[in-house]
Amino acid sequence: MAEIVINNLRKDFGSFTAVKSSSFRIEDGEFFMLLGPSGCGKTTTLRMIAGLELPTSGEIYIDGEEVGQKPASERDIAFVFQMFALYPHMNVRRNISYPLVSQGMPKAQVKAKVAEVARILGIEEILNRPVGGLSGGDRQRVALGRAIVRDPKAFMMDEPLGALDAEFREHMSEELRALHDRMGATTVYVTHDQLEAMQMGDKIVVMNHGVVEQFGAPQDIYDKPATMFVADFIGSPAMNFLKFRGTVEAGATSVQMHRQGFGIPEMREPFDGDMVFGVRPEHVRLGDEGSYRGRILAAEYLGTTQIVTLDTANGQIKARIGSDRVVRTGDTVALDFDPATVTLFDSASGRALRSDLNEGVLGHG
Repeated sequence: MAEIVINNLRKDFGSFTAVKSSSFRIEDGEFFMLLGPSGCGKTTTLRMIAGLELPTSGEIYIDGEEVGQKPASERDIAFVFQMFALYPHMNVRRNISYPLVSQGMPKAQVKAKVAEVARILGIEEILNRPVGGLSGGDRQRVALGRAIVRDPKAFMMDEPLGALDAEFREHMSEELRALHDRMGATTVYVTHDQLEAMQMGDKIVVMNHGVVEQFGAPQDIYDKPATMFVADFIGSPAMNFLKFRGTVEAGATSVQMHRQGFGIPEMREPFDGDMVFGVRPEHVRLGDEGSYRGRILAAEYLGTTQIVTLDTANGQIKARIGSDRVVRTGDTVALDFDPATVTLFDSASGRALRSDLNEGVLGHG
């Protein structure tokens, strides 16, 4: 398999820039997620890595070789599309074997390779069936089989589960991750689904408007968002944002918001101006005593937990609390926040202010 390195990658379509100076590294054998909303540049980035689009500028290294201007046929990459892209006039066996037959591989070797892939994917019983009558899940397995059979350096997957219903999509995501672990393949996977990315990925790149907002391990991106966009895009419900104006000094471990002090991770830089106090719903604490208060607007029961929406002096926030706690709409409660989990942002730029929470882990291009 292969390490993939992206340096200052850019793609222009006329006057429109789809990808702006992206840089990141995909380790050999990693399951790497390109995550972001529609139009953010993730699929264009994937297509440039695969050679289906040539970059306007920048470098792409696969297994140490610079391939940015080479066509897809010279990159040894396998591509899996959302809509399967199977040959409808061929049965399952012929669809899977097609890349090997095209390369002129001997028939006995082709037969052995197809049998091995069918065993890995659990589709031995459908090898002689036409693809037209298969379920969505089986068709996706066939598409994966056609990619796997080549033993490429890396796999490129463009929302391969997007056409499946929600329940089967979750099942297939587990299968796909298990398949990756068995093969140890380098995989680059595009999705707009943050839950899918968090569940499956070893590393995630979060993109927005053609820019890499942050890259890193799923837990780091969730706990230590580099920007307000990342904090809002990752998590359900998203991170709470409370706007205020104030001053923090380097080394500060608290901040004044609405005439009350709140603990924060130790700050590594001073800041004066408009800020945003960011905290995840599960780190909002409801109590009876305290001067910073919120009025309960609604409570959403989710089984083991409930999501409570509150109105505060700095805006609305959501708290995730145990379902056994009784809350009533209209009641006013005291609010506190776990200091170790707070992120402060520069309101103007949306960037996280550096603290011992995010020091050294802000991977953004």
